[in-house]
Amino acid sequence: MTRSVDSRSKSSVPANAGPEAASASKGPRRGAARAQVDEAIRSALITGRFIPGKAVTLRGLAQELGVSPMPVREVIQRLAAERALDIQPNGRVQVPEMTPTRFDELLKARLLLEPQLAEMAIGHVGEVDARALEGIDLEIDACIGTGDAEAYMRLNHLFHFRIYAASSSCILLPLVESLWLQFAPFMRTVYGRVGTANLIDWHKEAIRAIREGNAEALKTAVAADIRDGMGILGRTELPQT
Repeated sequence: MTRSVDSRSKSSVPANAGPEAASASKGPRRGAARAQVDEAIRSALITGRFIPGKAVTLRGLAQELGVSPMPVREVIQRLAAERALDIQPNGRVQVPEMTPTRFDELLKARLLLEPQLAEMAIGHVGEVDARALEGIDLEIDACIGTGDAEAYMRLNHLFHFRIYAASSSCILLPLVESLWLQFAPFMRTVYGRVGTANLIDWHKEAIRAIREGNAEALKTAVAADIRDGMGILGRTELPQT
């Protein structure tokens, strides 16, 4: 015996509900699509899949993500407000080119904010976090060995934000997330060219500081990691003035 499907079961909107109810029913779907696009594009920025100076189109991004252009446009506008992306007069989108002035400001902002987040986190991280961070750092070491710069970027972000998220900061944490979106595409290019094998592993010092509950040592390790990873390597690839 075959069973028919009541067409009304396909939608929670009554047939006589009018356009307002129909629009409301689309709201959760639109929100879910926007969240999916937001996560995908932010991840692409963090891992360096956007190349500084190389333009893409909204339609192309939408096709790649399998969504309509509307949520892509909304996310791009938000990221442009965070200065992570530029919208060109012709509608194309690109990561801003890195300049020495912009680089210096981003580095200074990281050195001001990230050690403070680490200090705020120290009372909320312990042995469980230390073991998780050790696992991430081992994966980072493997990526350095294989030269997988994209995986390195993803895991390095994961390592830092495992610490920073413990701060529960509603002010500094979003600011630092925005900074990472702005410098990560450039640094992905740097790591792809020069690698990170010769850097001191300040992550291990950060893990030790967490185990000891030493806020000053954690701040020092985070600041040194930023100075080495971005401050030293990044300058080697800045455009000459």
